[in-house]
Amino acid sequence: MTRLHATLLFSFLTLLLSVQTAMAQDMATEMRSNGKIYVVVFVLATIFAGILGFLVYLERRIKKLESKK
Repeated sequence: MTRLHATLLFSFLTLLLSVQTAMAQDMATEMRSNGKIYVVVFVLATIFAGILGFLVYLERRIKKLESKK
């Protein structure tokens, strides 16, 4: 990749990131004002709890299989 291509790509990604950050801040402010942020937090907490539960379940099954050998 030439230096010009790398510079253009970096500039485009920087611009994209700055626009996305500004949009995310506006969306977060709106969700906070409507009280919907609590729904988002609840859904994320539920997803993480499910992943954690699944990992604990897998760990127990793996430990059980290892003890059989």
